[in-house]
Order: sequence, then C-alpha cells, then structure tokens
Amino acid sequence: MTAPSTFGLSTEARNLHWLLSNLVEEVPGVHSVTVVSSDGLMLLSSDPGHQNAQVTGRQDGPRGSSADLATIVSGIGSLTIGAAKLMDGGGVKQTMVAMDEGSVFVMSISDGSLLGVHATPDCDMSVIAYHMALFVGRAGHVLTPELRSELRKSMESAQ
Repeated sequence: MTAPSTFGLSTEARNLHWLLSNLVEEVPGVHSVTVVSSDGLMLLSSDPGHQNAQVTGRQDGPRGSSADLATIVSGIGSLTIGAAKLMDGGGVKQTMVAMDEGSVFVMSISDGSLLGVHATPDCDMSVIAYHMALFVGRAGHVLTPELRSELRKSMESAQ
C-alpha cells in the first residue's frame, strides 16, 4: 500500500485498505490498483514502485507511480463516459485496455468513483474482472462522501 497508515482511520476506511491490499496480493497478474473519486483525486492506491522495486530492482506499473495510474484511470473514465453519452449507451460499467505489455481495467464503483487495475499482459482478464466486481460490490455501499473525504485527507497527509 501507499504510505497512508490505517492508524486513526475509521473501520470503513481500514476495511477498504484491506480490500485493496487483498486485490493486489491475491489476484495473479495484478501490478497495481487505485481508487479515484469522480473529480479524479486518488482515494486509495497500492504502490508498485515501493513494493516491487525493493524486491526485484524494477518498477511495475505506469512509471512506477500510483499517482500515474490514478491519472490514467481518471482519464479513461472521462473518455468512456463521454463516448457513452455520444452513443446513447447509458452508464459505463467497465472498460478494459489490452496492450502488448500489460492491461488496464477500469470499473465504476459509485457516484463516479472508479476502481483501476494495471495488470500483466498474460493475466486472466476474467479473474481480474471478477475480483474487481467483488471489490466494487463490497466498497460501493460504504464509499460515502464522508469516507471519501477521510480517504482524501489520508492520502494528502501521506504525501
């Protein structure tokens, strides 16, 4: 996880940190995970540069920065919402970008918040989508404005 400690956080915030940690640690092929608010601010994040650079000597993830993944997720979310409006497609549930050297998955959580995952190119996309849906199902009902504010403050104090 990124620097924010769970000490002093509410039970809901600690639970979301635990869910995010589990997603990174338990799902094969996941490099990094982030949750961004509807205004593009990072609420939760794993830190691939911090975790993997120490062990392997290299950084996984976009430039090794959790902030870069949050920016990418926010941009993809905005782009797909705009595309759905132009096509009268309704709400966007999930987006997947497959690249030669990895994949990015974005899934709507609630009120515009997004869950983003950066994974290896050989990951099992259905397994990642399943675990993302579990996270969204568990996090969506607790991600209240108060909790988003608490998570934002936690991220800001860690920087």
